[in-house]
Amino acid sequence: MIRKAQIADVKDIQKLLMTFANRGDMLSRSLSELYESLRDFYVADEGGVILGAAALHIVWDDLAEVRSVAVTEDAGRKGIGSQLVQACILEAQQIKLKRIFCLTYKPDFFAKHGFRLVDKAELPHKVWGDCIKCPKFPDCDENAMILDL
Repeated sequence: MIRKAQIADVKDIQKLLMTFANRGDMLSRSLSELYESLRDFYVADEGGVILGAAALHIVWDDLAEVRSVAVTEDAGRKGIGSQLVQACILEAQQIKLKRIFCLTYKPDFFAKHGFRLVDKAELPHKVWGDCIKCPKFPDCDENAMILDL
C-alpha cells in the first residue's frame, strides 16, 4: 500500500535511505531533515513494514523534485518504486505544478515515467542547496531529468 508517511515511519525511512547513501547512490538524510520534510514523503507499507519511500519536494512555484526514491533489496523489481514515483507525479499534478525534476543514477527508470534528460545547467541554482552536503560536490555524476506536467 502506498500512503503518506507518518511520524512513526521516520526511523525506518532513514534506515532505508542510509542503505543506499552508504553505497554512494543517494544523499543521506538526518533524522532532523526527515522529520522536517515528513510531509514530502510517501512510503510503501506492507503489513507495517516499510518497503520503499519517495519524496516530492517543492522547490519553487512551478518546480518540485522527486527525491529519496528507495526500495528495499528484497522488494526490488516488483513495481514499488514506480508506484511511489507515480504517487509523487499525481500529487504534483493535483497541486498544479508545471515541472518535476530528479537527479538520478537510474535514468532508464525515470524515463519510463516520462522524464527526459536535461543539462544540469537548465535547473535553477536553488535546486543545488542539498548538493553542498554531497561528498561528490562539485563533480556530480548524476543525471538531471525533467518531467513537464
